Amino acid sequence: MIGKTYSRSETRQDFRQSNLRPTAPKLLTSFATLCVLLASNISLAESRLPNVVVLLSDDLGWKDISCFGGPVRTPTLDRLASEGMRFTDFYSGAAVCSPSRAVLLTGRTNLRCGIYSWINDNDQRIHLPKSEVTIAELLKAEGYATAHFGKWHLGMPTAKYPDKPTPSDHGFDYWFATANNAGPSHRNPKNFIRDGKKVGELEGYSCDLVVTEAAGWLDRRSNKEVPFFLNVWFHEPHAPLAAPDDLVQQYGEESDPAAVYSATVANTDRAIKRLLEKLHDVEEPDNTIIIYASDNGSYRSDRVGDLRGIKGSNYEGGIRVPGVFHWPGHIAAGAVTSEPAGLVDLVPTVCGLIGIQPPQVHLDGTDLSDLLTGKSEKVARDQPLFWGEPLGGPPFAIRDGRYSMVAYREGEVPKDQQAIASIKARIEATLRTKGIFETETRGSSFEAKLFEGFSDREVETLRGQFIQLNQFHESWIPAIKQSKLTRFELYDLVEDPSQKRELSVRLPQVHYRLKSKIQQLASDALQEAFDWSSSEAAPGEGEQSKAHIHRLESLFRSPFDAFLYVNRIPAKTESGETHGDLAGRILGRLANQEGRILIKLPPRMNRLAYEGFKIALESDTALHSGRCFSCHHLPDLGDLVANPPIPSLRNRSISPDQLREVMSSDAHREIRLDDEDLQRLHALLQTLTDVPDENFRDLILKATVLDTSGDSE
Repeated sequence: MIGKTYSRSETRQDFRQSNLRPTAPKLLTSFATLCVLLASNISLAESRLPNVVVLLSDDLGWKDISCFGGPVRTPTLDRLASEGMRFTDFYSGAAVCSPSRAVLLTGRTNLRCGIYSWINDNDQRIHLPKSEVTIAELLKAEGYATAHFGKWHLGMPTAKYPDKPTPSDHGFDYWFATANNAGPSHRNPKNFIRDGKKVGELEGYSCDLVVTEAAGWLDRRSNKEVPFFLNVWFHEPHAPLAAPDDLVQQYGEESDPAAVYSATVANTDRAIKRLLEKLHDVEEPDNTIIIYASDNGSYRSDRVGDLRGIKGSNYEGGIRVPGVFHWPGHIAAGAVTSEPAGLVDLVPTVCGLIGIQPPQVHLDGTDLSDLLTGKSEKVARDQPLFWGEPLGGPPFAIRDGRYSMVAYREGEVPKDQQAIASIKARIEATLRTKGIFETETRGSSFEAKLFEGFSDREVETLRGQFIQLNQFHESWIPAIKQSKLTRFELYDLVEDPSQKRELSVRLPQVHYRLKSKIQQLASDALQEAFDWSSSEAAPGEGEQSKAHIHRLESLFRSPFDAFLYVNRIPAKTESGETHGDLAGRILGRLANQEGRILIKLPPRMNRLAYEGFKIALESDTALHSGRCFSCHHLPDLGDLVANPPIPSLRNRSISPDQLREVMSSDAHREIRLDDEDLQRLHALLQTLTDVPDENFRDLILKATVLDTSGDSE
């Protein structure tokens, strides 16, 4: 919205006014009120939602870039931080790549999404299921043009698994990506794919190629009047490394891995500068939200500051990363906060900033919009920040205020430890025989380089065998889902960010409180996690789709509830909101969706019932909404605590004549409905009978788009 941010209440009111049905002569709307409504609609149409740009580095540490005290000079990122809000305690979605990216896109912990560890597409079924609602899908539903550029690593079709989804299946109109890392390195990569077609070898560095492609897409957009979501996931500084010589020389010798590593970060900063210049050319800078972070901590121990652990660890060094939010005129310049936050918060936060409804599923993240816009200095979370990665060391962690707890699970996954030890010995022996052991591990460690890569090709071939032996195996899932947490460590991150002093004995009450929370979160996430070792189709996929659907906030299973689910319609009031306000908010969402022909109806709910739903939401005056739902409260559609109690409309058999009689009673004397309205309302009531779970899943999967033109069925 150029020049203005709509608060949630303002957005509801605008949408509510834009959706008042002119059904009838009986609505006594004055000419003056009509003029106000028309003016409001014109104003809303002329405004536009802000663009959203996400910039993600790969394996960048908390202490890499200069605005976070790191050794790499990053003037572009420094400027973004100085003009926006910098988070000192910002966290990745997970300690490794694929899980963290799933968290970013969905706002849900990776285990809920069925992503247990990093993905090897050639050997694993695992991918981000189509059933997950991504930020790209949310924004696309609001009319955004959506595009992804860079690394993906959430599953891509292979010869063995040709039906894996692509970014197109997760809400992206256009994409230019690699399935995993840029190969053979960041220089002249050969493995980019554009909208499903292999591109072949490209000349240049990965970060430059990604930005050039993004800039071209911005120029080529067919409709430049609609907002856009630009998702840019860089490959740098993930190994294998490559960077321009002029940048490497600024940080050391070309043979020094630390110098090359730093140069890849500096090169990315230079590429981001080009992207920001393009954004300035094509769009008002004040109308673009920019978010920058890293997918996990660095694999270099010298780039995580004094934090404990590196990439792959759920200690702070593996998960704490830089975090910057930039939106001129909305987020105060130069703001710094120590509030804990992370990639898990992106989905609810973007929804909060632009004033749209988040998906009606269990989100593990929290809306940071009030913190970002200065309305609050604290974030009220329903649950602690949580990390779970079965191969991590330790595999689970939470942060709750100033405290963190890590937890270890019982047993070990059945890796072939003898074969792993043998191949490690061969790799080390080869490095030492060639006299390159010190060079290859400088600034890092042999153990870390085994997972990140070596420059020598012979050693890299051996390392491939090591990776095969250490990657996640789907056959381990049943044991992982049944395992329990057995060892817990408590730390005070305010007093001890390096996690050197374990406090369980000194703070037993805090220990038991956090222990209960981490056990519950781990159990809950693992219970929801899909078992890829089973023969079932992936969630939301396949003909038989023993439909895995998101855990619903409601236990109701009627066609009406399937309608609420597929259209992401809110069914609960927010803090300070009346049920009439909720009805108005829903009307706004329906109007927005109707304008883009995005309303979906499940079987057993037709257009007549949909219009009945709107009648129940509306009122006979423009002053408030909720003709029926002001008393029959969603989601129960009754109010048993009222005096006298208001019965639920659910699971009742009401004939048209009975409905007419009820509506003519004294209790409803102020509600004016004609015969056609009564028919619509009766059609809605017929959708309120619960069905078995399996039938309910079918209702969701078989929902079809409503044609909002023409006569009612």
